Amino acid sequence: MTESFCLEAIASLKAQGYEPVVYIIDDEASICQALSRLLRSYDIRCETYSEPEPFLNQPRPPQPCCLLLDVNLTQGDGFSLQDEMNQRGLTLPIIFITGFGTIPMSVRAMKAGAHEFLTKPFNDDDLLRVVAQALTLDAQHLAYRLETETLRQRYHSLTPREKEVLELILSSHMVKQIALMLNISEITAKVHKRHVLTKMKARTPLELLKIYERLQQ
Repeated sequence: MTESFCLEAIASLKAQGYEPVVYIIDDEASICQALSRLLRSYDIRCETYSEPEPFLNQPRPPQPCCLLLDVNLTQGDGFSLQDEMNQRGLTLPIIFITGFGTIPMSVRAMKAGAHEFLTKPFNDDDLLRVVAQALTLDAQHLAYRLETETLRQRYHSLTPREKEVLELILSSHMVKQIALMLNISEITAKVHKRHVLTKMKARTPLELLKIYERLQQ
């Protein structure tokens, strides 16, 4: 069941044009090799690191990804890396792995936004399940981020005057009021309003409001 779920999840992501990748940080080479061997057998690309710094400095392509992170590292620990990632705005799902997990450790990890917390020895099915879930979740977040960036670009394409009109539209002002407040003709106000809706690809002021609220998040 888990194998089928994993295969279907990866196939679905690839069908969408994605090349998912799993990053692995563990200072035990044998663990990195075992994890990457398992994941690659399911056609999942892997990148392994023995310490956090090279991972942090590695540029990441816009693809669904997740991080398998050992709690205890030779240099620092997984929680410190998690904090650093949060500060940098790196939002990929983190799956913590540890040989001696405790409830307080798992609670700390999950409160800071970890996707899952696995205690060694874990079986392959558990790992594959959480990795597939994490990659699927990150694909959804990636699509949302890319869509939001497109909306932001549309907003930046507005002229200063069109941005003024947009603000007035969002304040529920009618065309006649907009014209009066900006000291322009009603015809000009209508043109500006039409340009705003067209550039933002919004059919109604309500859709425009939803777009604007999303850009403020």
